[in-house]
Amino acid sequence: MAKPKRPRDQNQLAKLIVSLSTGEIQEQDPYEGKNRAAVDLGRLGGKARAAKLSRERLSEIGRKGVAARVAKRPLATPSTYRASDSQPKRQKKKRRAVIQVPED
Repeated sequence: MAKPKRPRDQNQLAKLIVSLSTGEIQEQDPYEGKNRAAVDLGRLGGKARAAKLSRERLSEIGRKGVAARVAKRPLATPSTYRASDSQPKRQKKKRRAVIQVPED
Protein backbone atom coordinates (compact mmCIF):
# COMPACT_ATOMS: atom_id res chain seq x y z
CA MET A 1 0.00 0.00 0.00
CA ALA A 2 1.41 3.38 -1.00
CA LYS A 3 2.01 5.97 1.68
CA PRO A 4 -0.04 9.15 1.32
CA LYS A 5 1.89 12.29 0.42
CA ARG A 6 2.76 14.49 3.36
CA PRO A 7 3.47 18.23 3.27
CA ARG A 8 7.16 19.14 3.20
CA ASP A 9 6.67 22.25 5.32
CA GLN A 10 7.10 21.44 9.03
CA ASN A 11 4.22 23.65 10.15
CA GLN A 12 1.79 22.15 7.65
CA LEU A 13 2.92 18.63 8.59
CA ALA A 14 2.40 19.37 12.28
CA LYS A 15 -1.11 20.71 11.56
CA LEU A 16 -1.93 17.58 9.53
CA ILE A 17 -0.73 15.25 12.30
CA VAL A 18 -2.75 17.11 14.94
CA SER A 19 -5.84 17.11 12.71
CA LEU A 20 -5.49 13.36 12.08
CA SER A 21 -4.97 12.55 15.78
CA THR A 22 -7.97 14.61 16.92
CA GLY A 23 -10.21 13.09 14.25
CA GLU A 24 -10.80 16.45 12.56
CA ILE A 25 -9.95 14.91 9.18
CA GLN A 26 -9.67 11.35 7.88
CA GLU A 27 -6.80 9.98 5.83
CA GLN A 28 -7.77 9.27 2.24
CA ASP A 29 -7.43 5.78 0.83
CA PRO A 30 -4.83 5.93 -2.01
CA TYR A 31 -6.76 3.16 -3.84
CA GLU A 32 -10.09 4.98 -3.79
CA GLY A 33 -11.75 4.68 -7.20
CA LYS A 34 -9.21 2.13 -8.43
CA ASN A 35 -9.37 -1.62 -8.92
CA ARG A 36 -7.04 -3.08 -6.26
CA ALA A 37 -6.22 -6.17 -8.34
CA ALA A 38 -5.23 -4.01 -11.31
CA VAL A 39 -3.06 -1.80 -9.10
CA ASP A 40 -1.28 -4.81 -7.61
CA LEU A 41 -0.76 -6.31 -11.06
CA GLY A 42 0.59 -2.99 -12.36
CA ARG A 43 3.01 -2.81 -9.46
CA LEU A 44 4.69 -5.98 -10.72
CA GLY A 45 5.15 -4.19 -14.06
CA GLY A 46 8.66 -4.46 -15.44
CA LYS A 47 9.78 -7.32 -13.20
CA ALA A 48 6.96 -9.60 -14.33
CA ARG A 49 7.51 -8.65 -17.98
CA ALA A 50 11.26 -9.22 -17.75
CA ALA A 51 10.71 -12.64 -16.18
CA LYS A 52 8.55 -13.69 -19.15
CA LEU A 53 10.99 -12.52 -21.85
CA SER A 54 13.81 -14.64 -23.22
CA ARG A 55 17.38 -13.45 -22.68
CA GLU A 56 17.75 -12.68 -26.39
CA ARG A 57 14.59 -10.54 -26.50
CA LEU A 58 15.59 -8.74 -23.28
CA SER A 59 19.02 -7.95 -24.78
CA GLU A 60 17.40 -6.72 -27.98
CA ILE A 61 15.14 -4.35 -26.03
CA GLY A 62 18.15 -3.10 -24.06
CA ARG A 63 20.16 -2.44 -27.23
CA LYS A 64 17.25 -0.50 -28.74
CA GLY A 65 17.04 1.63 -25.58
CA VAL A 66 20.75 2.41 -25.62
CA ALA A 67 20.61 3.32 -29.32
CA ALA A 68 17.68 5.66 -28.67
CA ARG A 69 19.51 7.41 -25.80
CA VAL A 70 22.71 7.79 -27.82
CA ALA A 71 20.77 9.20 -30.79
CA LYS A 72 19.41 11.98 -28.55
CA ARG A 73 22.89 13.21 -27.58
CA PRO A 74 24.27 16.15 -29.54
CA LEU A 75 27.47 15.47 -31.43
CA ALA A 76 30.55 17.06 -29.88
CA THR A 77 32.37 19.30 -32.34
CA PRO A 78 35.49 21.40 -31.79
CA SER A 79 33.45 24.57 -32.29
CA THR A 80 31.43 23.78 -29.17
CA TYR A 81 34.53 24.12 -27.04
CA ARG A 82 35.44 27.65 -28.23
CA ALA A 83 33.36 30.78 -28.50
CA SER A 84 34.27 31.14 -32.15
CA ASP A 85 36.43 29.25 -34.61
CA SER A 86 37.99 32.51 -35.83
CA GLN A 87 39.45 33.27 -32.40
CA PRO A 88 42.65 31.43 -31.55
CA LYS A 89 43.01 29.80 -28.16
CA ARG A 90 44.61 32.02 -25.56
CA GLN A 91 48.11 31.11 -24.50
CA LYS A 92 48.87 30.84 -20.82
CA LYS A 93 51.38 33.40 -19.61
CA LYS A 94 54.48 31.88 -18.16
CA ARG A 95 55.41 33.35 -14.84
CA ARG A 96 58.99 33.44 -13.78
CA ALA A 97 60.26 34.14 -10.33
CA VAL A 98 62.43 37.22 -10.06
CA ILE A 99 65.31 36.74 -7.66
CA GLN A 100 67.09 39.83 -6.50
CA VAL A 101 70.73 39.31 -5.74
CA PRO A 102 72.34 41.86 -3.38
CA GLU A 103 75.32 43.61 -4.93
CA ASP A 104 78.61 43.49 -2.97
